[in-house]
Amino acid sequence: MAEAARKRGDIAVSRSGDGTLVVRLAGAWTLDTGVPPITDVEQAFAGSPKPTKVAFDLADLGPWDSGLMSFVIRVGELAAERKVPLDEATLPEGLRRLLALAARVPGQKDARHAKRPDSWLARVGVATLDAWDDAQAMLAFVGEVTLAFGRLARGQARFRARDFWLLVQQAGADALPIVTLISFLVGTIFAFVGAVQLERFGATIYVADLVGIAVVREMGAVMTAIVMAGRTGAAYAAQLGTMKVTQEIDALTTMGFSALDFLVLPRLLALCMMMPLLCLYSDALGILGGSLIGIGMLHLPPITYFNQTFNAVAISDLTGGVVKASVYGVLVAISGCLRGLQSGSSSSAVGDAATSAVVTGIVAIIVACGIFAVAFYILGI
Repeated sequence: MAEAARKRGDIAVSRSGDGTLVVRLAGAWTLDTGVPPITDVEQAFAGSPKPTKVAFDLADLGPWDSGLMSFVIRVGELAAERKVPLDEATLPEGLRRLLALAARVPGQKDARHAKRPDSWLARVGVATLDAWDDAQAMLAFVGEVTLAFGRLARGQARFRARDFWLLVQQAGADALPIVTLISFLVGTIFAFVGAVQLERFGATIYVADLVGIAVVREMGAVMTAIVMAGRTGAAYAAQLGTMKVTQEIDALTTMGFSALDFLVLPRLLALCMMMPLLCLYSDALGILGGSLIGIGMLHLPPITYFNQTFNAVAISDLTGGVVKASVYGVLVAISGCLRGLQSGSSSSAVGDAATSAVVTGIVAIIVACGIFAVAFYILGI
């Protein structure tokens, strides 16, 4: 046995009188020493007649590790393909237990084979079912959030005030730099595009109308919401997904706290409170960015530019933009929290949840923007 332990693993294949295929293994079967190929066994299976069964002779076997296990599993697969029984009686007890454990895992056998791609019709059907499941999950989550707001109104929802004000700061003051940059540049771009066209007709004064109405009515709320979807919505999904991976959510549930009340509700409230303020701030920066082009490039007097803006923008435009921003904030918070709670239990799943939260939030914002456009047109706003 000591001599076998020093010898590298070796294979000898033979047939007994009753047709049994005997696989003799000798030497050390470890990954360090190297595992011999299974070519001899495959050639023995390819010969005729077909073996009655497969057995192992391990009299000269030395030390072994997972290398031997993978070899035996491969021999078992070859035997199963040809419907030849495998005799494991001579295998070491530890190896037999490992093989039994591997057989209980249903995914291990199919993991070695690439999945054949489905037809396009099957892929369309699977995508449709997934979209339907996502819609149902979203509606169910909205219902649970509504019940959570009901508990909050009755004073039964529990979360820490310190966490809430921290979330308010993160969704509000901490978001000002990126909102400032995006809003100012969007206002500048609108003014520049409008100036190039209106200058042909000598109507450059209407650049102020174009920028004011577009920013206050639509783009201020939409751009702020998209920025918050990529910034805060993804953060919510990553935070809740990480809590799920580390089993913090399970611990809260075990201690009698509702994860929806303790984690989702303060995030939703914080974003709903901050989105109208960020929208007003974005409107002001967008108009200021437009004035940079109107005053600097078109040489309009500052008083004239801002008077034209104030005359063009109605209070209904400002109110409508703020209402839209509030709704967009709800959609971003719900998308981020839902994807975070749906996250899997791995680090890659947390990243997928954050990506899905951004995509879901932006799609919801665009759909809501279209609905608002139709509704405001019907109402004459």
